[in-house]
Amino acid sequence: MRKILLLALTVCMLLMTAVAHAAQITDVKWGVDKSNVLRLVVDITDTAGYSVGLEGSKLKLTVNAKAAGQVPKVKKIKSTLADELRVVDGGSFTEVHLPLNQNITSNDYRAFVLKKDPQTGRPFRVVVDVTAAKITGTVGSSASSTNKPVVGSRPVKVPAAEANQPVVKKPEKTNPVVSTQKPTSQQVSTSKPTTTATTKSPSVSESKAAPSTSAPKIVKIGSSSTSEPKANVKTSKNSTEAKQELPLAIKAKTKFRTGGGIKGKIITLDPGHGGSDPGAIGASGLKEKQITLEISLRLKELLEKEGAKVYMTRTTDKDVYAPNASDRAELQARVNVAEKHNSDLFLSLHINSSVNKNVGGFSSYYYPKTENDLKISKAIQNKFAKNFGVDNLGVRQANFYVVKRCSMPATLLEMCFISNPKEEKLMKSKWFQKKTARLIVEGVEEYFD
Repeated sequence: MRKILLLALTVCMLLMTAVAHAAQITDVKWGVDKSNVLRLVVDITDTAGYSVGLEGSKLKLTVNAKAAGQVPKVKKIKSTLADELRVVDGGSFTEVHLPLNQNITSNDYRAFVLKKDPQTGRPFRVVVDVTAAKITGTVGSSASSTNKPVVGSRPVKVPAAEANQPVVKKPEKTNPVVSTQKPTSQQVSTSKPTTTATTKSPSVSESKAAPSTSAPKIVKIGSSSTSEPKANVKTSKNSTEAKQELPLAIKAKTKFRTGGGIKGKIITLDPGHGGSDPGAIGASGLKEKQITLEISLRLKELLEKEGAKVYMTRTTDKDVYAPNASDRAELQARVNVAEKHNSDLFLSLHINSSVNKNVGGFSSYYYPKTENDLKISKAIQNKFAKNFGVDNLGVRQANFYVVKRCSMPATLLEMCFISNPKEEKLMKSKWFQKKTARLIVEGVEEYFD
């Protein structure tokens, strides 16, 4: 009996520890800037997944974290777009409901994240800007880091989107989900996946899938899966160090090749995340950056056996530009690797995540800057769909920074969900890593034929 009691006590302590370390929402704020953009800001103690979607005239932000007791359930808003916001407990997640005074579309809002900043004491934040009533031709839009929206009754400086602009990194985004790179326009899904349970990649307001069935992707800070970030690099006001210089964009000197077989083609592989940015993290502690690198290294070996010349944005667990660099600096550094080597193809590898642990499957994202971006995405996605016993989430157009900013055809691959227990276990296996790499090679071969 004593052993049983000790075991029960141990389990309780472990559960209490787990709860204590879980991400928690500490505040939900709102603000309206000079151009009449309504901004919602959710303060969270740690990185958390999220998704954004519309339900009729209601905007719903779902965050994979519980709200602390001090967070008000209802807040009044002084805006032409809405009169109040509501914080709803969803059990293991929290929903922020914004009943709107007018109907809007997915192009009228964008979402992104702001990193935790130990130097200034700012927490991890999920931000949603509603631009439906934006006044054009004014100074101080919500994309400006000098904006000071009014929160409640007093001016409060709300950090602007460091990594996204109206365009949203979302060259990768389509509806809610992943996450995470910024300026441009929101991604628009052009091909519907075979299931509606997907969430956007890392990204900001990328895919605006119904939040009820799709869970948000864990936000990836400074990864190529985020939407287009802003150009400025934030540093602490008290910092004596010089501001980081943004890497200048490099452009390839020669035109990319699309036919004639894979032999002799130059391909750049981009293992998502790395170094100070772990990407999405599974329940067992498995990090996205680990799996993307393992598969990329195997993929490089297989491509070289087929006669391709392969370069990688990283070959070890490190940041491509610099630790804790701005999203734009990190993403542009990855693009520069492909441009520097006059690549014919750019492949960015990622692992998806959702607050819904039942969501799983493969998906591919592209930006239609050339006639071949969709072609390479389809070629690889078709191989995944025919040879893996997981859901086929399809090919989607998105505003992801790396696939939009590189001059050659590119695709961003989301290789299953680390938040899905079965798929997390699967991606740890050498079998999964080898097979995934082999199927990507087969898709690339088909693309170049």
